[in-house]
Amino acid sequence: MTNIQFAQRLQPLQFNVFAEMDRAKAAALSVGQQLIDLSLGSSDLPTEAHVLEAIAQSLNDHSTHGYLLFNGTQAFRQAAADWYEQKFGIKVDPETEVLPLIGSQEGTAHLPLALLNPGDFALLLDPGYPSHAGGVYLASGKIYPMPLLAENGFLPVLADIPAAVVAQSKLMVLSYPHNPTAAIAPLTFFQEAVAFCQQHNIVLVHDFPYVDLVFEETGGMGSRELGVGQSSSQFQSFVPSILQADPEKSVSIEFFTLSKSYNMGGFRIGYAIGNAELIKALRQIKAAVDFNQYRGILNGAIAALTGPQAGVKNTVATFRQRRDAFVNALHRIGWQVPIPQATMYIWAKLPTPWQNNSVEFCTELVKQTGVAASPGAGFGKSGEGYVRFALVHEPHLLEIAVERIAKFL
Repeated sequence: MTNIQFAQRLQPLQFNVFAEMDRAKAAALSVGQQLIDLSLGSSDLPTEAHVLEAIAQSLNDHSTHGYLLFNGTQAFRQAAADWYEQKFGIKVDPETEVLPLIGSQEGTAHLPLALLNPGDFALLLDPGYPSHAGGVYLASGKIYPMPLLAENGFLPVLADIPAAVVAQSKLMVLSYPHNPTAAIAPLTFFQEAVAFCQQHNIVLVHDFPYVDLVFEETGGMGSRELGVGQSSSQFQSFVPSILQADPEKSVSIEFFTLSKSYNMGGFRIGYAIGNAELIKALRQIKAAVDFNQYRGILNGAIAALTGPQAGVKNTVATFRQRRDAFVNALHRIGWQVPIPQATMYIWAKLPTPWQNNSVEFCTELVKQTGVAASPGAGFGKSGEGYVRFALVHEPHLLEIAVERIAKFL
């Protein structure tokens, strides 16, 4: 058999938190465990009927059956630009400042290929979403992890980044509301980050999938108190866009996906919005890799962005109810966790016996109880000692999961 030599860039990709837990879940199922899977942030809620109808109508239109090039995405780009203006008060050029994507993960994974030369640094949140690191590794870049600590509100301290690293950095990736910690960031922090990146000629990326999954007790950290994004009662945000801190789009690009707000994860549709030069560069990378999705999916996304927003509010209310049920159940068994203000996750500090081995905790938990969670270490070194639970089941199942966790502990 030929001895195949693989590229060195694959080495850092050997461990993936979701792949590891997938194997552990399969092992638990094989011995008869009844699985309650809280390990993956994939919404279990249905896509809205008017969105599905737009896709369904497209199926019988044979003009939608061929390749879809950039010019054919104009209606979707216009809808995305309008959505942003109504939500955040930011003017957007749909021709030069919007790019359709197969979810925000595609954008965060591909953009480093346009920005990093071998050895250049990317400044990433630690813990953070795994694809952020994966894209840097594929571009042969280096990662400087910015630790997120509870005492800092899970915000990075930019002043702590060594000057030598800053000098070699081309890219900073932020993501608030944050996966996995569920933290939110005020506009003042984004303004600090924009100024930092402008000063040091660093591109600022903001991954923004949880813009709508925010509960009202955020205390006005977003656009409500800022007086922006209020042109339509349909579109309000309690958390800021990075473009509100960089309205000229001097260094910033933001990624949005319809997977969370509109429960369209399986349709794989999102977009990049921001600096025109960055959009052009990302478009060049994308052109070398793929065409766009099926036009019918874009038609569905247009219906989601421009149609009734009641479904988004219902989704938020559903996850708020689940959050309350799960947190209250954990508190009843003596596991004190903070109440998150956003996202679909609970970021829980592990009990003392497990604080240095979150992978073992999650592996044993699913093996013994069938409850699957994501180990904090899978999101970065600073995630060790934590576990992430995704609220992707109805409250009664979440309470059953906590009952099983109590017996395990």
